[in-house]
Amino acid sequence: MYKFLTLTSAIALCSAGVASANEELQKLIDDPNQWAIQTGDYMNQRYSVLDQINKENVGNLQVDWTFSTGVLRGHEGSPLVIGDVMYVHTPFPNIVYALDLKDDGRIIWKYEPKQDPNVIPVMCCDTVNRGVAYADDKIFLHQADTTLVALNAETGEVEWSVVNGDPTIGETNTATVMPVKDKVLVGISGGEFGVRGHLTAYNMADGTMAWRAYSLGPDEDMLVDPENTTHLGEPIGANSSLDSWEGDQWKIGGGTTWGWYSYDPELDLIYYGTANPSTWNPAQRPGDNKWTMTIMARNPDDGMAKWFYQKTPHDEWDYDGINENILVDQEIDGEMRKLLVNFDRNGFGYTLDRETGELLVAEKFDPVVNWASEVIIDPESDQHGRPQVVAEYSTEQNGEDVNSTGICPAALGSKDQQPAAFSPETGLFYVPTNHVCMDYEPFRVSYTAGQPFVGATLSMYPPDDSHGGMGNFIAWDATTGEIKWSLPEKFSVWSGALATAGDVVFYGTLEGYLKAIDAQTGDELYKFKTPSGIIGNVMTYVLDDKQYIAVLSGVGGWAGIGLAAGLTNPTDGLGAVGGYASLADYTALGGQLTVFSVPD
Repeated sequence: MYKFLTLTSAIALCSAGVASANEELQKLIDDPNQWAIQTGDYMNQRYSVLDQINKENVGNLQVDWTFSTGVLRGHEGSPLVIGDVMYVHTPFPNIVYALDLKDDGRIIWKYEPKQDPNVIPVMCCDTVNRGVAYADDKIFLHQADTTLVALNAETGEVEWSVVNGDPTIGETNTATVMPVKDKVLVGISGGEFGVRGHLTAYNMADGTMAWRAYSLGPDEDMLVDPENTTHLGEPIGANSSLDSWEGDQWKIGGGTTWGWYSYDPELDLIYYGTANPSTWNPAQRPGDNKWTMTIMARNPDDGMAKWFYQKTPHDEWDYDGINENILVDQEIDGEMRKLLVNFDRNGFGYTLDRETGELLVAEKFDPVVNWASEVIIDPESDQHGRPQVVAEYSTEQNGEDVNSTGICPAALGSKDQQPAAFSPETGLFYVPTNHVCMDYEPFRVSYTAGQPFVGATLSMYPPDDSHGGMGNFIAWDATTGEIKWSLPEKFSVWSGALATAGDVVFYGTLEGYLKAIDAQTGDELYKFKTPSGIIGNVMTYVLDDKQYIAVLSGVGGWAGIGLAAGLTNPTDGLGAVGGYASLADYTALGGQLTVFSVPD
């Protein structure tokens, strides 16, 4: 096993000064006995070198202990483990618990913010939160009401707080934050309310704002250099965003940033995605709507953008673009490349050079995807990087107040925010996916601050002539864009995956099963049904030389919004309620942490 750090020694490492905070957080991340960041590491690989639990003994896995969060609704994200303390978060009201792993999970402290419940109806797709972050002896929580708080990791006392947005105009938060160097990166939710997206860096020491980069609008607001910020290798030019919108539509244009962030310390670049344009009615916003639906690479010190790649110009289906960017080094065409891999809601798996933004691979990771025939890779083509839209499934070409049917995937995508994992042992990505299609009818809508700005009615259902379920768990080769194996699931796989050196991959299901899979073959090695559907992300840690696997259960999220919010109209939940109506036959609400181990 690896040398284990206590919380006291971890804090001592981080007390050397704010300037070295990122270096010390990196040391904590590099210690596999801990789980120091929601994404597993800065590269977002969600891979652990721990192998005490492996494919030979994982079948003996048993529940070791549990913890009730006391909150219903959807439980996304995962706990953190720093030394011998576990930090557990909940959905709204965003309670944070510090648990003493050396003392039967005794609650060391509990932080429960007092938030206005009026923020709940402004949150798009359940009251989820994807977890806390740790750095510089602080626990960072971005609350639903957009208050960012820094809590003393030992006592839970608030050291500082800052307000990142305004819920009265639809700005809320569901995402985690990422500490990088001496800053904390913070996004914003609310694209369905006409929010103009941005990423903000706050100084870790005192919460003052260091910079804010908007997703769309004037160049100075977006922190771009028209000559040096590139898109597919070419300068974006002046007014690149403004020229792709009609009039002042960009001011309510969406492009929110509620997903995951990754960081390459060697290139000193952060990566994240921007969300869908507002409104969902494409006829009301002609143009490419830049820079929604875009992967962005920026310098963490000043926010300046190095490159963009817009995956779905002029989105017509709410395919969003915030999914995690996984950073790996792999060989393509005989050359070792620094890669960025993204599994987009639109159903295409993208592989790019993360240094330059060059597009290398774009292939469908669910064969039923039909809204586009392909993405053009040829840099000599005038369609370079653009998806080729199929007219039959174009909600704009079919027109307003026309119900376009049989579009695959549905708006919640072939994969939503639930993060994939990568194993350097197999070279494969393990991807939780949705296998869902939709009918989509756009209609004209007017903007009122703080009111829904959607403009479409949706219904969702499994694809025709398929396995009958609504999800798959797949292994993917990002160097070729090929599915290596695929496991059908009754419902969408809304849980984040974990790959380990034990040659095991873990994920959860909406019915509530934790599953362990052979990383090579996809064979199921173990499953256990937790009390509620799993939309949390599986993590692992070590205590007293023993490896544990942990996951939050608590059904909800977009797929489980019917259960979570008690909705019954099939078109409610932006179309998800009808599609997942039978989920209520398999699970019920409840927030719980379940921790597993192999008996000695």
